[in-house]
Amino acid sequence: MKKQKLLVAKIGGNIIENEEALRSFLEDFSKVENPKILIHGGGKSATKLASRLGVKTEMIDGRRITSTENLDIVVMTYAGLLNKTIVSGLQKYHCNALGLTGADANVITADKRPVQFVDYGYVGDVTKVNNRTIKGFLELGITPVFCAVTHDQQGQLFNTNADTIASEVASAMGELYDVSLFYCFELKGVLENIEDKNSVIEHINLEKYSALIDAGIIADGMLPKIQNCFDALQKNVSKVHIANAEFIKDTTTKHTTLSL
Repeated sequence: MKKQKLLVAKIGGNIIENEEALRSFLEDFSKVENPKILIHGGGKSATKLASRLGVKTEMIDGRRITSTENLDIVVMTYAGLLNKTIVSGLQKYHCNALGLTGADANVITADKRPVQFVDYGYVGDVTKVNNRTIKGFLELGITPVFCAVTHDQQGQLFNTNADTIASEVASAMGELYDVSLFYCFELKGVLENIEDKNSVIEHINLEKYSALIDAGIIADGMLPKIQNCFDALQKNVSKVHIANAEFIKDTTTKHTTLSL
């Protein structure tokens, strides 16, 4: 039987922190007729709050080291201010949204990342996404809005990379739906030349990905994002796109599509 289409979209700080960009995206997202899920980050907002509170922020390969103090800031920022701002924004456009952490309804569980070469602190690696619970929300006409916070079922919350949550949620929902995963950020796609905003690499497969890493074109924070794209494609997700916000209403705009 043909699966129903589902859009899983992830937005980051450059959209979240721009009031007009966020408003425009939420308006367009609310008009998507198929069932949909939104995942958001907010690392820039968390970093700003940490600075105001005198808490040091440390990043390694695009990933945040999460101390006890940083975890408090992450939860306050992601699950509080940002999540509820986004949910209320969607309600404005008559999209019945529900803000969630992984702990809510036990939808996303995680284990603390083991210490190998780096101790990431209270960072969680996703172990399970309860897709049947999420499907229940969707069938009620509710759009889940996930922030980047998970839990271990033992009372411990974790900071988890939002790109990873998007990949894991999309992969789990791919068992039940025909899933398209859309990573939305400020650029038109992955760029061949960061100085040329129109130098979009329109298609990346695994071979091309390896070559782009060797050439230093894909590096730093883009590395985990692209890896999450390929993880999703290897686990039930039909299509993965990286594009700017215009893609949500016009899929013919120039963007990057990924395939195995």
